[in-house]
Amino acid sequence: MQPVNCLYFYRDGRHYDSRNNAFTEDIPFYLKWIKQTGMPALELACGTGRLTVPLAAQGVRMTGLDISEPMLRTAKEKASKRNVDVEWVYSDCRNFNIDKRFKIIIFPFNSIAHLEDEESVDLCFSCVKKHLHEFGRFIVDTFNIRMDYLTRNPKVRYPLVQYPDPDGRGMVTISESTSYDAATQICRVKWYITIENIPGEETEEYNYRVFHPRELDALLRHGGFNIEYKYGNYDETAFSAISPRQILICNVHK
Repeated sequence: MQPVNCLYFYRDGRHYDSRNNAFTEDIPFYLKWIKQTGMPALELACGTGRLTVPLAAQGVRMTGLDISEPMLRTAKEKASKRNVDVEWVYSDCRNFNIDKRFKIIIFPFNSIAHLEDEESVDLCFSCVKKHLHEFGRFIVDTFNIRMDYLTRNPKVRYPLVQYPDPDGRGMVTISESTSYDAATQICRVKWYITIENIPGEETEEYNYRVFHPRELDALLRHGGFNIEYKYGNYDETAFSAISPRQILICNVHK
């Protein structure tokens, strides 16, 4: 089992939110499926509660699990500000033990890509099965393969994002370089970070795993899940080779 190598990358929930808070298009999708399937709901790798807190604000009985204490600290602050009740669990998604079962467990926003080897995936799926209600659902959401991204020149920096620094020091600008190892299906990413009016540059590195569509299907079936639906985006269009996302709605083999 490979260690989770992204914890440094997720050490500051404020910067994560500054980069990602504008992304909200998955919230109605998950709200619909939770209402249709039932509660309580568990979100794996919940981070700062970008998804967890808005769902809880809509009346969903939510539990959020994450391995990053700084991210969970930000999540708790956000839940408190919105006066919503969420159960927060500090744990690894490959080895968690919560004293309840859930009607629905969600693994959203590419988080499965941090599981770099099959053993990690198997351990996670095993924990999900133990915590899932007999008639519950498991939803996995990750990006679809983009060959233009995986075949980038690793020596070239590509613009990524700009956002206001949460400490008020000006605009943060991030560019990135990527290198993909087809043998391991691991993409190595390096970020180059500058802050307006501050000299110098910081770098951060992290890895993520690329899941081929048929491979992800096979891993879920091997883990004991039926795939009910596979969508290519949050509007529930059917999955195809050119879909931006792989969204799988699963239940447990009976």
